[in-house]
Amino acid sequence: MIRYPLDAPEIVDALGEGLRSAGYSSEGIDGLLGEETSQALVGGVWWPALRKTRRAPAEQASLATLIRLFLLGSTEPDDAVAAALPGIGVDALLDQQVIEKADGGVRAILDIRPHGSDAADYLVVADQDASMRPGAVRHDHVLGIGGASMSLAQAVIRTPFGRALDVGTGCGVQALHMSSHCDEIVATDTNGRALALAAATARLNGLDWDLREGSLFEPVGEETFDLIVSNPPFVVGTGAQDYIYRDSGMVGDGISRALIEQIGDHLNPGGVAQILANWVVRDVDAWDQRVREWVESTGLDAWVVQRELADPISYVSLWVSDAGESVTDAAERGARWLDWFEQEGIVAIGMGSITFRKPTQSREADVVIEEITGAGQEVTGFEAQAFWARRDFLRENSDADLLASRLSTSPVFLETQSLPGEEGWQQVSASVTRPGGPGAVLAVDEVLTALFAGCRGEVPLAALISLIADFHGVDPDALAQAAMPSVREAIGRGILYRAD
Repeated sequence: MIRYPLDAPEIVDALGEGLRSAGYSSEGIDGLLGEETSQALVGGVWWPALRKTRRAPAEQASLATLIRLFLLGSTEPDDAVAAALPGIGVDALLDQQVIEKADGGVRAILDIRPHGSDAADYLVVADQDASMRPGAVRHDHVLGIGGASMSLAQAVIRTPFGRALDVGTGCGVQALHMSSHCDEIVATDTNGRALALAAATARLNGLDWDLREGSLFEPVGEETFDLIVSNPPFVVGTGAQDYIYRDSGMVGDGISRALIEQIGDHLNPGGVAQILANWVVRDVDAWDQRVREWVESTGLDAWVVQRELADPISYVSLWVSDAGESVTDAAERGARWLDWFEQEGIVAIGMGSITFRKPTQSREADVVIEEITGAGQEVTGFEAQAFWARRDFLRENSDADLLASRLSTSPVFLETQSLPGEEGWQQVSASVTRPGGPGAVLAVDEVLTALFAGCRGEVPLAALISLIADFHGVDPDALAQAAMPSVREAIGRGILYRAD
């Protein structure tokens, strides 16, 4: 029988107490390292942190040891670790597979680090990544807090929910964030080691999750939930399962497709599901074709946002370097991977997020599929919630309703592009942008520019359009008819909103 780390609850409790007693928290670590060194460490530059911890005052010696051990992959003397965690002892840490013997002392097997959110400062348990240890990572390696997990955590709607499900929980990052606004959390994974580390993460933070082993929705049967999140092993490949954290064992983008096609069966009416996914692209001009077929088959409202369209070499390079394999092994694996892409006619891989919502009544599903790649336009929970509210508003209000409404323009930038001409600068295009809004950019002409400037919540839209029509000498009804598609688009992007 496989024995996983931290299977003794009393040791987990003692570990948590020891870490916190030493000041091993986000605030404590930042205080010792300082702002510049902390930022460097977040960016993957570790040596300034090593320098700082070696110069730490005596009263912070325990904290310095713990930083080097768990965050920097350093080998530490037995007596220093024993002094840093006096309530446990080195032997217990070895037995619980937290650390292992190394030349000159002990080194960490696990990555245990503080993780701050709006709700609390948590401790998260994962495996040390490839940059901290020699050689390739384990087959059942448990990934820690990474860019993908934080992207999803940022995108999840944080309103109160009843039952929540985290499919492919890994070390439990999503479950951790959901604990602040969900009454009950079920978390699943195919990797027994991941569930063991997620259990340790939960216990270290005084939380109780229902952890179940199995693939996709098998562990929950016919149960339904108010919120489902998933950062699955979505990497597109041959179907080999070299590393559980990235490889699903399904050919191509099968894991993303299966997750999408089954998700609606487990959502309560009005429920929300938010996932990360990758999809195969065989024609870059029709990148949305495959994912569109999947989401439209669900009958759910869906907002698909492609954040990146990766070429095969870039995609494969990212993942072969991630596991810490030797240069030779990585090159051979990469070559086989590219051969398979070529055989399958795969020219790119779409990477993005999907937010689903299950309608509470019978109606046509509302599906929006778009590419939003700009920096600062990432999907956030607030923006996802506001997106659906705006879509509902547009569905419930006719053009006549909007023309009778008082609209206001959100804080936006008007950006113009001009070219030099015989009479000076000639404007060739203009657009308005709502900062921080995903895809909140709309091209405008002279009429729309004036319309948005006049939308101050003071007069009905019809009256404002009439004023602009009089100024330009055109028919008000014709102008209204021409302007309404852009008005609706502006409302959908959060550029306009109803003030009354």
